[in-house]
Amino acid sequence: MKTKLMILAGITIALILFFLFIDIGGYWGYVLQSRGKKLFAMVLTGSAIGVSTLIFQTITNNKILTPSIIGLDSLYMLIQTFVVFVFGANTLTMMNSNLHFLISVGLMIVFAGLLYKFLFKREGQNIYFLLLVGIILGTLFQSVSSFMEMLIDPNEFLVVQDSMFASFNNVNTNLLLISCIAIVGVGLYALRFIKYLDVLSLGKDQAINLGVPYNAVVKRLLIIVAILISVSTALVGPITFLGLLVVNITYQFLGTYQHKPLILGSMLISVIALVGGQLIVEHVLSFSTTVSVIINLLGGIYFIYLLLKENKSW
Repeated sequence: MKTKLMILAGITIALILFFLFIDIGGYWGYVLQSRGKKLFAMVLTGSAIGVSTLIFQTITNNKILTPSIIGLDSLYMLIQTFVVFVFGANTLTMMNSNLHFLISVGLMIVFAGLLYKFLFKREGQNIYFLLLVGIILGTLFQSVSSFMEMLIDPNEFLVVQDSMFASFNNVNTNLLLISCIAIVGVGLYALRFIKYLDVLSLGKDQAINLGVPYNAVVKRLLIIVAILISVSTALVGPITFLGLLVVNITYQFLGTYQHKPLILGSMLISVIALVGGQLIVEHVLSFSTTVSVIINLLGGIYFIYLLLKENKSW
């Protein structure tokens, strides 16, 4: 186990150094500062998505689900589209980035909080009821966004389109600081619940029988997931399949169900995926696409593979 984690750490460090110093030329100060911001954003985003997806799959006992199923990505796109539809593209582009970030994160967290409150309002409510409601609301948000996108000016739609795909090319330094504080703070709070994850992976009934205060723990873990996904999405944009791809590869590579090494492994593999993808975007595809397109393409293919694999096992 330690050897595998050390291999992942070595690959991560090698990719980071390669990303920072490849074709650096004579502009060390400017290039390192620019690439350093991208790298920091990738580490924050990858860590948040990897950990949140691992926790979410543990709670739901399903390895083909991601937190995006509860509609946070769709809500994020609805917020961006609504601002452009009502106030115009100039409002979105000229809005203070910190204010825009806080509004997006705040609305996503409030939505998730209301959804969780509705779920835990009655004792014995099944976690899959949350997923069902999330899918319905996510579909609603996506439909409303699509409707508004059809009505807005094509030039303004280009502004909305930029929000559809995660990008690390123009990350605001102030947002990085706010995101780092939020993610690290939530991560430290989440440490107290790691001890429950191994038991939660056994299922609700087994966890309750073993003394886990199920509803209280799951509710707090879901809030942690919502904050991590909301912050990472508002920072760079939605990357739907990153968590699915990373967590399942982590399970297969480490071959364990102990969550302490899985959490570290998922963070390292997330960083490897994002840094490696960004290197391909910059040095192979010459910025003709974004890293989220590559991740979603590979993740979508892997998702189909997992569905076929599960279907055979049934």
